[in-house]
Amino acid sequence: MIRTLVILNILFAIQQTAYAQVHGCTDPLASNYNPQATVNDGSCVYTQTSISTEHSWLLPSVMDETSGLITFNQYMWTHNDHRDTNIYRLDTNDLGVIDPYPLPGTSNTDWEEIAQDSTHIYVGDFGNNANGNRTDLHILRIEKQSFLIKEPIIDTMWFSYELQPNPVPSGPNNTDFDCEAMIVSRDSIYLFTKEWNRQSSSIYTLPKIPGTYVARFKDSLNVQGMITGATFLEDERFIALCGYSIILQPFIYLLYDYQSDDFFGGNKRKIGLNLPFHQVEAITTTNGKDVFISNEAFSQSVANINVDQQLHRLNLSPLTQHYLTTVPSYNITKDFVNIYPNPFSDYLYIETTNHDVEVTIIDASGRPIHSEEIITTQKTINTTQWSPGIYVADIRVDGKQFRVKLNKPNH
Repeated sequence: MIRTLVILNILFAIQQTAYAQVHGCTDPLASNYNPQATVNDGSCVYTQTSISTEHSWLLPSVMDETSGLITFNQYMWTHNDHRDTNIYRLDTNDLGVIDPYPLPGTSNTDWEEIAQDSTHIYVGDFGNNANGNRTDLHILRIEKQSFLIKEPIIDTMWFSYELQPNPVPSGPNNTDFDCEAMIVSRDSIYLFTKEWNRQSSSIYTLPKIPGTYVARFKDSLNVQGMITGATFLEDERFIALCGYSIILQPFIYLLYDYQSDDFFGGNKRKIGLNLPFHQVEAITTTNGKDVFISNEAFSQSVANINVDQQLHRLNLSPLTQHYLTTVPSYNITKDFVNIYPNPFSDYLYIETTNHDVEVTIIDASGRPIHSEEIITTQKTINTTQWSPGIYVADIRVDGKQFRVKLNKPNH
């Protein structure tokens, strides 16, 4: 009898868990947002959006082929795609002062991307648009501490593509095995291809230790353009790609709220940039809100188009702040404070355990709508005038800060 009851309880728990999981679009900024959804199924759809730069800087002429960006050691770093074998340190406070960091013993066939992890810098010599048949594709790995003292310790990962076992000439700008974007996770390297024919991008992965590998195909996405750069916030499950269309209209492609390394399985949002004829090649961010991109110099005499090499700052806060400041409710410890119910309707209740607590409620646009200091052990907040949607409770207690996602359904 006891065994039967245990089995029945397990089956009931499984049934209740399955019932509680509602698959759908969990992003309140999407046009098909489902406030009842608890599991993001990657179905979010967004209205067409374009943004302008907040500021632009002219880069020195030595960087006219800037092709990668990272932020590291309080500076920004870039390189050219084939001009030289330096990585250049940039100071956005004074771009007239640059510092080249050479990589001796290397060559630059087509450096198209720079990425990093906690210990190394990675430079991708994998540009392949000249004829589509390179057999010397590789990634340089540079130890950071040695790099900073300009005595770089460098090793190499060589690779070929799983879906291109025997590269054949395809002519200039006529291959789907070009690559200009790369991210590095704690255990792997991920390549995002620049596909001239399909206007898609495919993900390939390989180890991040020296050796020779076949980069394994993972997934493909129709981005309706060509991907040229990537930046990665691993803990936040956030990637920003940059690229441009066949008529040189640049864009950013956001990937976020995915599971594990299923980067195309979460939210996918394309954002136009108001920079016509800018050959955007690189992107970096440290927080997903303040984003920097760079473009190569571009000239087209027939159309009388001349665009200098530049660095641009973008503000993505209206599009990313809600996601990046929201964490699951279980990240708050009830030893300090408890906020309930969630979802809520007309009232929110906050209980503390004899701690002074400061609470700020932020709406989906990032606007604070309620703020106060709670010195009692329980507080009631009237929410009858709040619109249905997602909110964030920014809670500060005993020098610690927590953020909790709150949901007011549309009844």
